[in-house]
Amino acid sequence: MKNRIIHVKGAEFTIATRFDQDYISLTDMVRSFDGGSALIEQWLKNKDTVLFLGVWEQLNNPGFNPLEFEGIKNEAGRNSFFLSTKRWIEATDAIGLHAKAGRYGGTYAHKDIAFEFGSWLSPEFKLYLIKEFQRLKDEESRANSLEWSFQRTLAKVNYKIHTDAIKERLIPPLLTSTQTSIIYASEADLLNVALFGLTAAQWRQVNTTETDNMRDAASLEQLVVLSNLESINAVLIHQGLAAPERLVQLNAIAITQMRSLVGLDSLKKLSRSGVQKRIG
Repeated sequence: MKNRIIHVKGAEFTIATRFDQDYISLTDMVRSFDGGSALIEQWLKNKDTVLFLGVWEQLNNPGFNPLEFEGIKNEAGRNSFFLSTKRWIEATDAIGLHAKAGRYGGTYAHKDIAFEFGSWLSPEFKLYLIKEFQRLKDEESRANSLEWSFQRTLAKVNYKIHTDAIKERLIPPLLTSTQTSIIYASEADLLNVALFGLTAAQWRQVNTTETDNMRDAASLEQLVVLSNLESINAVLIHQGLAAPERLVQLNAIAITQMRSLVGLDSLKKLSRSGVQKRIG
């Protein structure tokens, strides 16, 4: 995800993404305060800050070095004590703070830590920061919802095209509704096998503890490809291709499209939004 910018009391603050988490630039946060970047080092030498950072790392970082932390904690509070971001990271393998070089360089902190730093700078400033940060997250959530709604609608349209093709070309006249439903189910499973490698029944046998069906449990990338396969299968049905031939072509298309979609930033963003996956 690209860096995002929020504005707090007329100042720009950069938000970067690291470990799929939001990190706020402490360097940007101190620009409007007397003392500038020196304030970060003053905050770090505070014993309460060291204790807070240590607890945060213990809760969120399995690779945190507790022995080195104990040494730093015992030194904190002395007049001669000094702690830089670099020393903290190198000594303890901390992940809550990050020193970044380049265009948007400076000291970054996980949002939990950045809010704590904001409180140390000024309680009023912290409240404005939280308000603007939440506004950004709300906007991102709304954008994700709109994009997901579009994808959901597209899937429904392709599903209708798919079922119409089945009805027109594969269902002979005078079948009972039960016989018709069997044909629809077999075509749905043809797509399932092309994409997932399993029929719906086979998936349920493997995933006995799942309460959802296989499509509800699918990743966003898989749902996008499934939507495309429905439309493509409709074309292949109209061309008169038999099911085995269609399966081979659909499987090859599924593999190609999944390779293209896996790792795509826009889909990663949707996945992180936590929107429930539904199709059809």
